[in-house]
Amino acid sequence: MKLPTLPILRSHKVATVGRDHCEAASGDLTRCEATSGAHLEYNLERSCRWCRINRQGAAAVEFALVAPLFFLLVFGMIEFGRMIMVQQVITNASREGARMAVLDSQTPTASDVTSAVSTYLQNAGISGETVTIDPAEPTTAAYGEPVTVTVQVPFSSVSWLPAPMFINADTNLTASAVMRRETVQ
Repeated sequence: MKLPTLPILRSHKVATVGRDHCEAASGDLTRCEATSGAHLEYNLERSCRWCRINRQGAAAVEFALVAPLFFLLVFGMIEFGRMIMVQQVITNASREGARMAVLDSQTPTASDVTSAVSTYLQNAGISGETVTIDPAEPTTAAYGEPVTVTVQVPFSSVSWLPAPMFINADTNLTASAVMRRETVQ
């Protein structure tokens, strides 16, 4: 059975080493195969070294092409993540305000509800909110009637980026909570 011939890369010549050629040249097949394998490794390493030398600066060029997209994605994740976080906080603040507005034991006024919502948001580091209560005075609602507390915050006042990039600066984040008044009949 005859083995396929392998090319050996030399300076500018390609020589083939086959089983018949090795036996004929040296008479020792194992010695010839070991020598040709070492020759192949050396020539392969040498040719790869030239490829590495010619590719200097390729990583810098690739990074320059990919970096804008990468940073765009990172800043987009930061902005949308902040928006979702603030939306959750104002939802919780509106629930706190609505819960305070419907309790009979405290007889809260609209200013008490607004103060509770503002305190909740300040503790979370959010400012610039607008609180709307319906009915305007929660104590005027009868037993079982709904009381709605709506909290609105402009996104431009809560964004972590200097200027919102993906979300319009005029966007308002809004959350409402509706609960029924719990008065004693």
